[in-house]
Amino acid sequence: MFRLFLVIFVSIFVNFSISFAQQQRMPLDQGWSFRRADEQKWFPAKVPGTVHTDLLGNGLIPDPFFGTNEKSLQWIENIDWVYKRNLNIPADAIDADALQLNFKGLDTYVDIYLNGQKIYSANNMFIEHWIDVKPFVHIGDNELKVYFHSPIRHDMPNFVRDGWLYPAGNDQAQIPLSIYARKAPYHYGWDWGPRFVTSGIWLPVDLVITRKASLEDVYLQQKSLSEKVAIVDAQLLLNIMQAGEYEVRISSPAKKFASVSKRITCQPGKQEIDIPFNIKKPDRWWPNGLGKQVLYPVEVSVSYAHNVVDRQVKKIGLRTVEVVNKPDQWGESFFVKVNGVPVFMKGANYIPQDNFLPRVTDEQYQSIFRTMKDCHFNMVRVWGGGIYEKDIFYDLADETGILVWQDFMFACSLYPSDENFFENVRKEAVYNIRRLRNHPSLALWCGNNEIAVAIKNWGWKGSYAYTDRQWEDFLEGYDKLFKELLPQEVNKNDPGRFYFSSSPVSNWGKAEDFKVGDNHYWGVWHGMEWFEQLNVKVPRFMSEYGFQSFPGIETMPNFATEKDYDIYGNVMQAHQKSVTRGNAAINTYMLHYYKEPKDFPSFLYLNQVLQAEGIKVGMEAHRRNMPYCMGTLYWQLNDCWPAASWSSMDYTGRWKALQFFVKKAYDTTIVSNYIDENILKSYIITDRLNTAKGKFTWMLKRFDGTVLKDTSLKVELKGNSSLNVFDIAINDIENIASTSNVFIETTWKEEKGGIVRNVFYLKDPKDLNLQQPSVDVDIIAKWDQYILQVHSSGLAKNVYLQLPADKSAVFSDNYMDVLPGETLNIYLRSNLTLKQVKSNLIVMNLLDAYK
Repeated sequence: MFRLFLVIFVSIFVNFSISFAQQQRMPLDQGWSFRRADEQKWFPAKVPGTVHTDLLGNGLIPDPFFGTNEKSLQWIENIDWVYKRNLNIPADAIDADALQLNFKGLDTYVDIYLNGQKIYSANNMFIEHWIDVKPFVHIGDNELKVYFHSPIRHDMPNFVRDGWLYPAGNDQAQIPLSIYARKAPYHYGWDWGPRFVTSGIWLPVDLVITRKASLEDVYLQQKSLSEKVAIVDAQLLLNIMQAGEYEVRISSPAKKFASVSKRITCQPGKQEIDIPFNIKKPDRWWPNGLGKQVLYPVEVSVSYAHNVVDRQVKKIGLRTVEVVNKPDQWGESFFVKVNGVPVFMKGANYIPQDNFLPRVTDEQYQSIFRTMKDCHFNMVRVWGGGIYEKDIFYDLADETGILVWQDFMFACSLYPSDENFFENVRKEAVYNIRRLRNHPSLALWCGNNEIAVAIKNWGWKGSYAYTDRQWEDFLEGYDKLFKELLPQEVNKNDPGRFYFSSSPVSNWGKAEDFKVGDNHYWGVWHGMEWFEQLNVKVPRFMSEYGFQSFPGIETMPNFATEKDYDIYGNVMQAHQKSVTRGNAAINTYMLHYYKEPKDFPSFLYLNQVLQAEGIKVGMEAHRRNMPYCMGTLYWQLNDCWPAASWSSMDYTGRWKALQFFVKKAYDTTIVSNYIDENILKSYIITDRLNTAKGKFTWMLKRFDGTVLKDTSLKVELKGNSSLNVFDIAINDIENIASTSNVFIETTWKEEKGGIVRNVFYLKDPKDLNLQQPSVDVDIIAKWDQYILQVHSSGLAKNVYLQLPADKSAVFSDNYMDVLPGETLNIYLRSNLTLKQVKSNLIVMNLLDAYK
């Protein structure tokens, strides 16, 4: 009986200690309603959320993404909106040392009211907000209101005050106001996205109850790293609310290092404390493809009278990352060294996954990182016209080994330079630098996207008729923001991390630009140059390049009906935001390389093949030219709505043809071919750090599979290299056969590894004398997937497998060339039965798309 009483007493005491001592968070995601500020009717609301999605959820507006609805919904940005809910305060919370509202994200111009009294104002979407509510609440029910001011009406007086237009060309309004708001720039429109200027509580909000003290910041700075030991300095910021003696403890939940602790006597106020600790024989964190992503959980706890009052757990990866940007024998380098090894960066530019950010689920983040990992990415650029991403993004980057190139949120415009604007930016920079600096995936900070190159090359001064004095003021403000304020905050809060003021370092118009730093090459697309220029115009690091395509036919019902299936019709034009080139450019390139498609579905198929085959040229060219070129980040990985864009995945997450091509072009080891001054050159390229021996095979084949010439070479391939292994004159090939009737198959077979292959054609697709092949598919059910055995008697180019009856179907490969006589095993995940898959599978190849 006594033992039972003791157990109950201990249990009650432990639970009481935890609830009394530890910081408590009460999520405030339920019970919200909203209305227009100029009307009285309230409607249910979701938090996190946006005004647009709440209007949609209540049936008050049509789907903003469908058809031409975007234009008819622009009124929303001009209205003030009010959100409210009941805030119930428990009796014991009143006695806490601190009672705060924690808004993780407010978009953007906001006043907070409690019981009718304004207690706080916000003006930055990119920071979290802590609001002391203890003086304004009482036990029981309290009314919390969040008043959102129209960003347009709020910022119009700034334009009237200034009296000039800023060169924000992507702001889809006659008077661009996006530059005044510390809000996601793409919300105002971009050349791949719509204009939906949102308002709302876009990230979670909690009521936080704190007693004694709280941990406000934990920075785990790696001071040194060797094979024997890693020395880490835990730099902590405490908020002491009650004077007394506290114990701060650093420990390893996984028992990977010895715990350390420190006792401190504190007075109320902010308290900084450093506690170094060691990790013996550390395992290093490596990018995807080069090693494991070892993460060490580190628990930091603060105790008072043996009770934990606050704790945080951070995960750190131990590695060195250096961005080398300095003069060399070719010009000025730009490359990344990880753990002392130069690493060729393979990846893409990333934009937000939706115009309405709260709709993006954790599952979508996990899916996009699976894609990056499966496609051999080791870097992703978080582009400066979107947002500083949610914590889950960077956690997944740590776990999958994807280095993050992080832009600050400035893009393609000049910005105000008054002190209020600068102070707002400073708070934003400090908050996000401190939030992200513990992540081993964080590789670098970049001040802005394309502003420096625009100042030099886009003719802003003349086209906007700025006076000399105005232009000088703009340039002075630019330097203060990107060459003083931001680097100062990086150096102060994230010392040692590389910062540069603007990407690209060089323009794409002149030959000498390709010898200097990173480059955004838009000769293909904006310059209307053909894809072959990607073989010639190779920079030191390619951080943007691309070509557009529409989503596939499976995604069309998300935004259009069959009567809208016309690229020059209203709906397709409304979903094409690259107005200077757009659908006409797609058609021009298509008819240069391919024959005319027979119908709209065939156009969509050909458009995706065109994009994939074209960008493949660039990806391989960049890799062939290592170490001169040390990175390729194509534009862009994903979409924020269903539309034509440069993406390799559409808005629904479906892979376009380009994504399948990326998976092969970014493989750890590849073979590549191209024609240089009438010489066909073959290369083997590898990211692996070790030397490998194997056999390279070169074969000239007819489309029926007949081998006309072949060569095999034993090759020793050094690690982390690009090797030119074989050359042949085009004239020698023409002496054997017509180049319209043959293809080149090159393979690399390692002695202790697999085989990789590449297929190369000597003519553009429209000039190939292809014959309609007989493509057979045998389908075998195995475990939780199907194996599709795809066989063709003759060359079947760009074979496309479709399963329209299952929108969630996933193929392991698609749009591939099936060579004569070979059988490819393609893996399919589908919810359909074997019988349904067999009866619904559609197979087409390039010839099926032509008229």
